Amino acid sequence: MHELGIVFHIIDSLKEVGEENHLKQIAGVTLEVGEVSGVLEDYLQSCWRWASDRTELLKGASLTVEQIPAVTFCEDCKQTYSTTEFGKICPYCKSEHTYLAAGNEFNIKEITAC
Repeated sequence: MHELGIVFHIIDSLKEVGEENHLKQIAGVTLEVGEVSGVLEDYLQSCWRWASDRTELLKGASLTVEQIPAVTFCEDCKQTYSTTEFGKICPYCKSEHTYLAAGNEFNIKEITAC
């Protein structure tokens, strides 16, 4: 369960933002999570509730998760396509010279302060 590690990383980042901006309380956080990142939202939400309530800055803060679609780029025909629908083989030219262009990341998108 790497979700707890992700939550700790997010909380550390939010503490830095809170200190830099003199925030006393954060009401909510919007997180972008890649479709093929391996992060399970139910576990992430559960870990968030447990960990955020142990931090004064984040006590009671909500977590909203937005999914970043997985997109693969084909180096041969220069097209992009849905990774989850077609996998590694390009549906346009059948090449295997492809790589994941988006969908494996997670980012803090928005912070809502009280």
